[in-house]
Amino acid sequence: MAQVVLQDIVKSYGSLYAVNHVSLTVDDGEFVALVGPSGCGKTTTLNLVAGLLPMTDGDIVIGDRIVTDLDPKDRDIAMVFQNYALYPNKTVYKNLAFPLQMRKLPKDEIDQKVRAAAKVLDIVPLLERRPRELSGGQQQRVALGRALVRDPRVFLMDEPLSNLDAKLRVQMRTEIKRFHQDLNATIIYVTHDQLEAVTMADKMAVMNKGFLQQYDTPKNVFDNPVNTFVASFIGSPAMSLVPLEVVQRGDQAVLTNEAGWELPLSAMNTRKALKATTNKVVLGARHSTIKLHKSETVGAVPARVYTVEPTGDITFVQAFVGEAVVIVSLDPTVIVRPDEDVWLEFDQERMHLFDGETTMALSAA
Repeated sequence: MAQVVLQDIVKSYGSLYAVNHVSLTVDDGEFVALVGPSGCGKTTTLNLVAGLLPMTDGDIVIGDRIVTDLDPKDRDIAMVFQNYALYPNKTVYKNLAFPLQMRKLPKDEIDQKVRAAAKVLDIVPLLERRPRELSGGQQQRVALGRALVRDPRVFLMDEPLSNLDAKLRVQMRTEIKRFHQDLNATIIYVTHDQLEAVTMADKMAVMNKGFLQQYDTPKNVFDNPVNTFVASFIGSPAMSLVPLEVVQRGDQAVLTNEAGWELPLSAMNTRKALKATTNKVVLGARHSTIKLHKSETVGAVPARVYTVEPTGDITFVQAFVGEAVVIVSLDPTVIVRPDEDVWLEFDQERMHLFDGETTMALSAA
């Protein structure tokens, strides 16, 4: 396996930038997920690494080689696609063997590699079947096996689970994670499903409109989003964001909205809020960090229930705070109803504050 380095890579179509000066390093044996909404540039980035698209600017290094100008076949990478791309008239064995036959490897070596890959992915009983005789999950394992037999330095995976149903996706997430752990493989994985990224990846690269927004471990991205886009994209449900204004009252800052209520801030959050470029700030909070009260409470702000969504062990409540929707999770024994007046208490130790103009996270330091 090998390290992959993207050095200020650019892909533009005239004045439109699909990938806008992206730099990141994927360490040897690391699983990195590229995530973001449709059109954010994640698949284009993967295709640039694969050599399937010409790059406008920048360099890509795999191992100790600059591969920017090399053909895909010379980059020592293997791709797993969304649609499996299996040969329908070939058996599983022949699908796995085909890329090795193209490299003109000896027959005995091909057989050894095919059977070793089939054993790793638990598809030995399927070797004589054809793709139409396989389930979606089995076909995806065969597609992984075809990449594995090549013994590449890097695996590139483009939304490989998007064609599977929900139950199979969960199962295959586990299979791919185990695949990575057993082989210590270097994997770059594209997905629009941030849950896949959070559960499988060592690091995640969050992209939007061609820009790399944040590159860090899933935990750090979840706990410390660098801006409101990352905060609203990562997490299920997403972080609630409430636009407010900050007013200084002596040594303390308070947050206010048009309704006239005030939320006094702790000393740490006061330092954050007063670093905003204007008096506009955005309060961010995860559903699990907000307490819902059914009567007026000191330190809580008024809200009105919009929807109530029972999920079994947790009930999610969406409530309006001004014009913003805030999501709160409750024990299912707590009963609230749409249009009910409630009060929400934000945990000052776990709330986030963002600059209302730049959208960047505010720091107390």
